[in-house]
Amino acid sequence: MALLFLREIETLKERVLRLSVEVEDRLHLALKAVAERDVVLAQKVMAGDAEIDAREVAIEEECLKLLALHQPVASDLRFLIVALKVNNDLERMGDLAVNIADRARLLARVPASSLELQIPRMGAAVAAMIRQVFQAFMRHDARLAAEVIASDDVVDDMNREMIARVVDRVRRGDEAAEALLLLLGVSRELERVGDHATNIAEDLIYMFEGEIVRHHKDEILRISGVPRPSSRTSGPPPA
Repeated sequence: MALLFLREIETLKERVLRLSVEVEDRLHLALKAVAERDVVLAQKVMAGDAEIDAREVAIEEECLKLLALHQPVASDLRFLIVALKVNNDLERMGDLAVNIADRARLLARVPASSLELQIPRMGAAVAAMIRQVFQAFMRHDARLAAEVIASDDVVDDMNREMIARVVDRVRRGDEAAEALLLLLGVSRELERVGDHATNIAEDLIYMFEGEIVRHHKDEILRISGVPRPSSRTSGPPPA
């Protein structure tokens, strides 16, 4: 029975990792749709949301089955609890990719904005967070997970910078407000994806260390020796 349980745990881990790859791919396609103003690609991302939802439900059912049948304790119990939470975060990331794709569809109807050039940089930072957090998952690496928590500050700063730029351009009336607000929506969705990656990182540290670090970011970064990077620059946002 113990050997069977371990095999089922490994299978569950693989399913979670496959879902993470699928969600990252959907996010990449949604951002590509924004950059290329590709309505067909945006609609493809939106149509694929049902598949992500189905995988999320299947993983949840598997977690609940293992909890009921094997009644695990200690590290195995922590793994299943974290798998349930990570699964939910991944499903929400998939929803956010759909939201970005929907905005890409709408952006294709309005004049282009120079602020669109800011989105790929933010998207790359968020994608790196997703890859890194699942590298931490595979390597059982709490420090790597803590680095993801630190990276979230950079993404937050990028979102604040985008807000400042949009407000400045709306006030000046230089560009169509609709395009600017849609881009602001994309930025906000990316910031939320980063938040979900951070949630996963916090849950991984709990799984590895048995310590709940949520709401104690400064302490866990200090313990892990990870600096708090920042992309902020002084002065008004560039035009």
